[in-house]
Amino acid sequence: MRDRPGTGEHASIRYTERLAEAGVEPSVGTVGDSYDNAMAETIFGLFKAEVIWPNGPWKGLEDVEFAVLEWVDWVDWFNNQRLLEPIGDIPPAEFEAMYYEGQEGSAKEAGLN
Repeated sequence: MRDRPGTGEHASIRYTERLAEAGVEPSVGTVGDSYDNAMAETIFGLFKAEVIWPNGPWKGLEDVEFAVLEWVDWVDWFNNQRLLEPIGDIPPAEFEAMYYEGQEGSAKEAGLN
């Protein structure tokens, strides 16, 4: 079944054409793979589910802007400041950085770059 104009494949083609007309290089994912917008869609969906839908109706744009700032600050705290007992009472971002530093060290020891 073919997509209706303005949806699915047609919208993607038009978007690509419009980028070319504007002289803009696409920078998300690779053309045609399933990960083109997956990260952005995941974040936007999470934000809508956690902030927009449960706290509406909104009085205006300024209220939404402040909600965005508060949510981003919470996400930053959740990943970079909160102490998580199962990983040694350190923030998740610090634990992740230590993990990858260990991976790089192991690769160097094995003679890989």
